[in-house]
Amino acid sequence: MGYGLLAGAIVAELLATTSMKYSEGFTKLWPSIVTGVGYVIAFALLAQAIKTLQVGTAYAIWAGVGTAAIAAIGVLFLGETLSLAKVAGILLIVVGVVVLNLGGAH
Repeated sequence: MGYGLLAGAIVAELLATTSMKYSEGFTKLWPSIVTGVGYVIAFALLAQAIKTLQVGTAYAIWAGVGTAAIAAIGVLFLGETLSLAKVAGILLIVVGVVVLNLGGAH
């Protein structure tokens, strides 16, 4: 159940962050509302997830997957460029999340 809540938190955070881009500095009403509601949902779900998951592991997954996914969304849908440095950074994030998860497996 904890990982399901965490997945929901990640989806809500992705929606909120993408909507923030479309809010144009919170000057557009609906994307601004979606941003606020999305972050409230994301944090509420994350708070529920860490009741059963280790906080360090849950946060690492939430932040790491969110960062990598937002970078991909930026490249695929928002016209952002993909560089070797960006790819390396995303890979380092993924490796860090994996290492944190392996470290908590004892």
